[in-house]
Amino acid sequence: MSTNYSIAVLGLGAMGLPMATRLATGLTVHGFDIAAARMDLAADAGIKTFPTAAAAAADADAVLLAVRNGEQLADVLFGEAGIAASLRPGAVVLMTSTVGVAAVADVATRLAGIGVDLVDAPLSGGPVRAGEGDLLIVVGATPEARAKAAPALELLASTLTVVGDKPGDGQALKTVNQLLCGVHIAAAAEALALADALGLDPAGTLEALQSGAAASFMLGNRGPRALQAYDDDGADVLSRLDIFVKDMGIVTKAAREVALPTPLAAAAEQLYLLGQAQGLGAEDDSAVIRVVAPTRRTPA
Repeated sequence: MSTNYSIAVLGLGAMGLPMATRLATGLTVHGFDIAAARMDLAADAGIKTFPTAAAAAADADAVLLAVRNGEQLADVLFGEAGIAASLRPGAVVLMTSTVGVAAVADVATRLAGIGVDLVDAPLSGGPVRAGEGDLLIVVGATPEARAKAAPALELLASTLTVVGDKPGDGQALKTVNQLLCGVHIAAAAEALALADALGLDPAGTLEALQSGAAASFMLGNRGPRALQAYDDDGADVLSRLDIFVKDMGIVTKAAREVALPTPLAAAAEQLYLLGQAQGLGAEDDSAVIRVVAPTRRTPA
């Protein structure tokens, strides 16, 4: 373990804890979470826990944040209990969430005023891949900031793509990525619902589609879970449906700001909004199939 580089991971939830655990294989990791049970799990994994986020971040070389939206990002840093005042000059903040270009650019400017760099590093991959250092990360940051964050990024990412030299560039690429992901999940749901409505076996249809030109990562990944959405317990929640309410909102807002029509993204956004309105927000995003077809027509 390198005792010369310390990183604070704030939020030890489904993604934060496996990332912290992975980072602890090579770095000194400070952790904080509002849930005592998550703090106990972190301590068991060799992570030094602290009573407050500010205490965890104080004197750390880097701070990793995984927040829900731009408002939460600003609050964590500059709110009443914000950590900005605890950060030492020369530290770097790694922003791993999808919150949009404007939110990251604004925060980067405010952090620069206190001598702290921001690395815009939204990531893709679930908790298992986080724990294995197998995440896909896109980065927007100055070369100097990227160098400061390198020890952490190299442990977390199997694919690390630098897309630009300023915070916000990573968010821009992730926005494009989420447009495709959101549309692909919705399209997969419609296709499987149509197969069911036409009297086909949805599982057999899925297998056939994955063998041909219609195959996609999202069809193969979300398809089986979409079929489980009709089970009593639903599919395991690997990515909540309301995350795509947020992300497709970011996509369509970005498109409006540059006067670009995105009719497919807008249609997909409406499906996720309908799903949330129907009480599916906390379910796996593959449950969007139940917006298209509330029940299966053929036996499972």
